[in-house]
Amino acid sequence: MAHEVKTTCPYCGVGCGVIARLGDDGAVSVKGDPEHPANFGRLCSKGSALAETLDLDGRLLHPEIGGRRAGWSEALDLVAERFSHAIAEHGPESVAFYVSGQLLTEDYYIANKLMKGFIGSANIDTNSRLCMSSSVAGHRRAFGSDTVPGVYEDLELAELVVLTGSNLAWCHPVLYQRLSAAKANRPEMKIVVIDPRRTMTADIADMHLAISPDGDVALFNGLLAHLAASGVIDRNYVSKCTSGFDEAVAVASRLDLPAVSNATGLTQAQLRAFYRLFETTENVVTCYSQGVNQSAAGTDKVNAIINCHLATGRIGRPGMGPFSLTGQPNAMGGREVGGLANMLAAHMDIEKSLHRDQVRRFWGAPAVANKPGLKAVDMFRAVADGRIKALWIMATNPVVSMPDADAVEAAIKACPFVVVSDIVRDTDTARHAHVLLPSLGWGEKDGTVTNSERCISRQRAFLRGPGEARPDWWQLAEVGKRMGFAPAFAYNSQAEIFAEHAALSGFENNGRRDFDISAHAEIGGTAYDGLKPFQWPQTRGSTPQQRRFFADGRYFHPDGRARFVAIEVPGPRRRDAAFPFTLNTGRVRDHWHTMTRTGRSARLSGHLAEPFVEIHPRDAQAIGVSGADLVTLESPHGAAIVRALVTDRQAEGNLFVPMHWNDQFASRARIDALVAPITDPVSGQPASKHMTVRAGRLAAAVYGFAVSAHRPAELDAAYWAIARAEGGWRMELAFAEKEIDWTDWCRKTFGIASEIEPIGYTDRTSGELRLAFFEEDRLLATLFLSPQPVAVARNWAVSQLRASHHNLGKRFAVVAGRPGADTPDPGATVCSCFSVGVNQITAAVRVGCHSVEAVGEKLSAGTNCGSCRAEIRGIINACLTVAAE
Repeated sequence: MAHEVKTTCPYCGVGCGVIARLGDDGAVSVKGDPEHPANFGRLCSKGSALAETLDLDGRLLHPEIGGRRAGWSEALDLVAERFSHAIAEHGPESVAFYVSGQLLTEDYYIANKLMKGFIGSANIDTNSRLCMSSSVAGHRRAFGSDTVPGVYEDLELAELVVLTGSNLAWCHPVLYQRLSAAKANRPEMKIVVIDPRRTMTADIADMHLAISPDGDVALFNGLLAHLAASGVIDRNYVSKCTSGFDEAVAVASRLDLPAVSNATGLTQAQLRAFYRLFETTENVVTCYSQGVNQSAAGTDKVNAIINCHLATGRIGRPGMGPFSLTGQPNAMGGREVGGLANMLAAHMDIEKSLHRDQVRRFWGAPAVANKPGLKAVDMFRAVADGRIKALWIMATNPVVSMPDADAVEAAIKACPFVVVSDIVRDTDTARHAHVLLPSLGWGEKDGTVTNSERCISRQRAFLRGPGEARPDWWQLAEVGKRMGFAPAFAYNSQAEIFAEHAALSGFENNGRRDFDISAHAEIGGTAYDGLKPFQWPQTRGSTPQQRRFFADGRYFHPDGRARFVAIEVPGPRRRDAAFPFTLNTGRVRDHWHTMTRTGRSARLSGHLAEPFVEIHPRDAQAIGVSGADLVTLESPHGAAIVRALVTDRQAEGNLFVPMHWNDQFASRARIDALVAPITDPVSGQPASKHMTVRAGRLAAAVYGFAVSAHRPAELDAAYWAIARAEGGWRMELAFAEKEIDWTDWCRKTFGIASEIEPIGYTDRTSGELRLAFFEEDRLLATLFLSPQPVAVARNWAVSQLRASHHNLGKRFAVVAGRPGADTPDPGATVCSCFSVGVNQITAAVRVGCHSVEAVGEKLSAGTNCGSCRAEIRGIINACLTVAAE
């Protein structure tokens, strides 16, 4: 019977509400939840495409041991036995868990309880270490707790929003929509974007500051010094509510304006304008994300930002404050349960004996870990050198996402015992597991997540778990039982776990800790099933309400005061002539992490179908690279091959490559293999935004583009990238040799029977070759080859996989690689939500659609998630400029 379920999106930290509808035929559709306080019905392109990612292709459906199918009892017995043996032989520090912000809070809670409370080690860390641990460290230094002070509404109430190290339009699109709508309603609102790249977020900015990589500390130290000199310091607030102000200002004032200009790469005029704007605007929100966090000075950047808000008292009140934008759907929930190696559950501190004793007594634990465990980079170093004998990886893919990824892969491969819990059988990490455990995915699992504004929401199941897949919390609890801790892990449901988590948050708290949801300590199954989104804190006996922290000037340090942190500006990175470029990594609009979910959607894969490097035109010219060439990137740690995207949105001397592609989708594109394992000394977060590399053109003998109804088992090419398409797959190719029997290559690659003959042609003058294989009226595969990057109507060629080719004319159009006059080519995808291409937008401009709104009215492009609106505006401007010329 058809029904709807309210749940939460599994992508970024915005935490949007989703209504999933399961039809009578089992088909799933999704829409935004208009009642959810995070999104009020909005969804981004990824959220809108969730129903397209639920197929079981490639799913891990049964436990496996050494590549063979096994039963749950056998697999769990082996996990418990091997972990117990390692602990008995080498101590509790010889085992580790590496978990994920993709886990639900209930999963995270059990993992943390088992490792820190009963195994007795703090060697549990999470991929959230790579995402927001510098924010955690900065919060704790300034506030005495890991507290996000504000709420999303503050972005809409602010007079000035500063976005630093945040491509909000692509990485948190629904918040970008809310901010964009607020600016449209109040045009006097100012937005400043601070980013080395001119990202799509800069489209709505009044000021874009193209800062030098890692120039943030100098920028905000300069701002603090300016504020101190300008007389806008809130002396009463600073005196009553903070400590360390004079030292922080003294250190910040060591750099005069010319020195700040030199350290940031910004002109003195730009600095004065920004500083004056901040000085004269009361309601200021400063949002920051990975561009701040993923740095060797990430924690100092966070505190440099917070210092400016403390100095002006602009914190905790509507429309003002520092705001950390979390990258993952439940990194915040992980922080609440102590998922990081240097934290305890319920925002308690592992270094404090009182907190350790409270957790031990509450859990009835034999030996709570008494020191921080290994943070992510150090954990995998310990795996590499043999200190870690047994490793359990859950819901993450460190062989792709960790810095120095090749070394991480070698470490995992050599580890004596590796367990991987995942929903996908074949990932870059899972291929090295001794034991694979099938987990439930979105739509199947049931629990809670916490978003960036501290709102806890339910993720609800609306699909049956496939095969023998089980919840992650259940897997952990079963192992805990088998290790001898059965009474502590005798859970029957996730509701019981949430109730215990809530009870611990209030245990001997009495307002001394920020995290308290003890109002739900006695929640039962029915109430848990119906739990509506609520923001913490919600103490015992209280009702849900929106809450900002620190408006009263009371913080969580023992003296109740906030701390200014005196921040030294880091010295400039030494340039290396052998590696002259600075590489920045990050996300793109329509993909997520390592693509195990978004890579299933043809719509999401259509926008950017292969890995690329953004490079400035002058840099491209200097290394002999043209648009669409292939580029080799090398660092002392690894190498990659990606497509050139030549654009002046990228600063000279800097490169940008997305972090999503991996060995399942490209031949050599794990960009984190190039990233040095350099970390922030306080937070342990890797510096993924600033590394030195060299770049050069890949001289291929032949370039190719192909589409196929079936995914090839193997692609024999010097370079390949593959993406899901409607009706099949699309591939970009390059070969080191040109003297190949291409018909035979197609038969082997695409699995085409020998009796099926291709149609096509070879142009010996141009060196082009084209082949197409049909079975009855269906296209099986087509291959386009050229000595240069292939020029073909790609989206149209892909669409032919679902077309009927009943006559020879249609078949020859496929070989030609372009549609006839009666079938317009949509061009490269711009709007993923409605599959609108650049050629369609250009055509609309030609007939009078000269605004984003007009294009949206005609084509719907840009009217759903809105994250393509900047691209649409760029196309309009380019068309109108050409017309004017």
